[in-house]
Amino acid sequence: MKLEMTSTVLWAIMILAAVTSIQFYKGRQWNLKLMQHYLRSIEDVVKPEDKDYVWLGGYIGFRAKYKVNRDNLRKLEYTLTLLPRHSLLYFPIALLTSRHDKLYFVFKPFAQIKREAHLIQKGYYRLKPDIENEPLLQKEEVEIAGKTYEALFEKRRDVEKLKSLVESMAKPANIKHVALTPKTNVFYVQMKPEPETISDDVKRLVDFVNREIKENPFSS
Repeated sequence: MKLEMTSTVLWAIMILAAVTSIQFYKGRQWNLKLMQHYLRSIEDVVKPEDKDYVWLGGYIGFRAKYKVNRDNLRKLEYTLTLLPRHSLLYFPIALLTSRHDKLYFVFKPFAQIKREAHLIQKGYYRLKPDIENEPLLQKEEVEIAGKTYEALFEKRRDVEKLKSLVESMAKPANIKHVALTPKTNVFYVQMKPEPETISDDVKRLVDFVNREIKENPFSS
């Protein structure tokens, strides 16, 4: 009986090791393909004059810094973090904690942003983000494509522009947080990326920087 149990445990360990190895190979390849796809898609739209990359742990993403110096876009920084598809044991936990792949954009325009505005998908953050001027901002809830967002703003017209931007995206619900922050003079976007729509989404974001931030001043 003891021998049979030992044999069963041994077989279970061998099978788990084999499945883990297969998952590592396939998951690693998939994440690498995703990284290459997002990198090329964003570069093709932004066309930076200079670029710098930092890999995050090999298979979970990267951080990019672009000098653009074209139209109203001076710099773009973004971070891609992927689910650990290569880890059979940790992947289910990551689905519960991280939920999906994430892309964080920080657009740095030439035009000066002088008013603050945020749209935050309600219930997305487990811990509410720290917004320095939150007590001074007006607050209300808006609905976009069936999702409720918390709007924080100084002037309503600014948040209306952000709302129109989110509505124009390929899948509006993938946009989790957009913000205009005058203190750092950045346009910030946190989103769930998808390979099929990333090019169109980045085009819309760049167009927003070049047209809305420059011509409809958030700066006046």
